Amino acid sequence: MSEASLPGRFLARAVDVRPAEVPGLLAAFAYHFLLFTAYAILRPIRDSMGVGGGAENLPDLFGWTLLCMLLAVPVYGWISGRFRRAIFIPWTYVFFASHLVGFWAFFRLYDAEQATARVFFVWVSVFNLFVIAVFWSFMADLFSKEQGKRLFAFITAGATAGQLLGSAITAFFAKVVGEVNLLLVSAALLGSTIFFMRYLLGWSVRQETRGERSEERPFGGNPFAGLRLVVTSPYLAGIALFVFLMAAVNTFLYLQQAELLGIYYPAGDARTSFLGSIELTMSFITLALQLFAVGRLTRRFGVATMIVVVPLFVVAGFLLIAASPTLFTLVGVFIARRIGQYAIVRPCREMLYTTLDRESKYKAKNVNDTLVYRTSDFVVAKARDAMVSAWSASASTLALVGAGIAAAWAIVAWLLGRAHERKKGDEGDSPLQRNVASR
Repeated sequence: MSEASLPGRFLARAVDVRPAEVPGLLAAFAYHFLLFTAYAILRPIRDSMGVGGGAENLPDLFGWTLLCMLLAVPVYGWISGRFRRAIFIPWTYVFFASHLVGFWAFFRLYDAEQATARVFFVWVSVFNLFVIAVFWSFMADLFSKEQGKRLFAFITAGATAGQLLGSAITAFFAKVVGEVNLLLVSAALLGSTIFFMRYLLGWSVRQETRGERSEERPFGGNPFAGLRLVVTSPYLAGIALFVFLMAAVNTFLYLQQAELLGIYYPAGDARTSFLGSIELTMSFITLALQLFAVGRLTRRFGVATMIVVVPLFVVAGFLLIAASPTLFTLVGVFIARRIGQYAIVRPCREMLYTTLDRESKYKAKNVNDTLVYRTSDFVVAKARDAMVSAWSASASTLALVGAGIAAAWAIVAWLLGRAHERKKGDEGDSPLQRNVASR
């Protein structure tokens, strides 16, 4: 594709992209767009069902989610080590899309009572982390450290654009067609990602000039290799701690929001529509930052500076909630935190893996993005529940605890960002990555 082409001219204004990278970048954007449109449709439905089942039961749902992760991570570790990525990545998406069709059929035949709503909540909580972790493992495998600084913010913008469309679909159509029928729309979008996934696999091979196909061979290893890598590598353990603290902050905000939503919006469809409207607001702002600001800022100031900005802001947000613990204050901070997380933290966090070997990108990353994340959900939810029941902790007190966790997150983010900057730029790069980056 020539630099003079329309996509090339547009991208050159928004992102620092090389001509040879344009096809892959557009395909990655489209892949991420469809993936997040599918997930954005499900998230308000999941959250509404979770609140409908009783906000007091959410810590138990996090526990069931963690149990599912404990079972799923070794299975994924075995599959990713035994099969080529061209096989196990598409079939991961087919697996989850078929489940969505199954849920739709079940909910059409039976009412979405509390028990089935809780099962759906747990399933979506497993689904979202797995499909997103697989996507970013693939991206870290395709692009180098230097490319990540330039391109990952734009690729992340695909998720925000998808979030925008998916949130609009839920906000405007949940009441009209019913939230259950939206599951089929989500399944169709998820299945369509396979087209761009396959294109990227072919594109990566076409860009290879040395004729080596080693990256297409299974890399082996036992099902628990990812956990071993995280435990034995200080760098990967640091990412695990970063993810744990990030998820802890999210859980504090999520549970406080869920409790207030149950009071202000007792009706399920109205609650789903409100949550969809929140997602819509966040998506507009996040998309502008990702397209025109974050990539260039990251290249100028570095990952260490960018990745610490949001944790510091969250500290201030929790202090604001402690002073005024209302739904609207909480929603405002929640929106700002989510914007920062998707516009800044997400691309910077994924850049951390670009210097690692392939097994770490697929296995250790999956452990951090799924098992560690959901472990944090469960532990923090239970600890928060204990503070409320045993010590009668108020919303303001809980917000102060959240501020302390966010401060620890900021420290870890800075140290991890500095460690990433010190790593060699070509460590773990494939010939494809070095070849494309040089064009």
